[in-house]
Amino acid sequence: MARRFIPLTEVSEILDISAAQAYALVRSGDLPAIKVGGRGQWRVETAELEQYIQRMYAETRDLVTARTDEPQHGEG
Repeated sequence: MARRFIPLTEVSEILDISAAQAYALVRSGDLPAIKVGGRGQWRVETAELEQYIQRMYAETRDLVTARTDEPQHGEG
């Protein structure tokens, strides 16, 4: 059975970012997470991580599309 929640260390490995960057995504609300346990360890639901990745793909597509729609220097 696949795990429902993963720690931030795994999030950082999956996204190939630092642990501090993963923590910043959670603290900013960009990546929903919960705190569990006595020491308040952050956990991210795998479904939320997948949704975040899909949002980033969509934002990147929009950014690329917007840049290709802009007139190039010397045009227009």
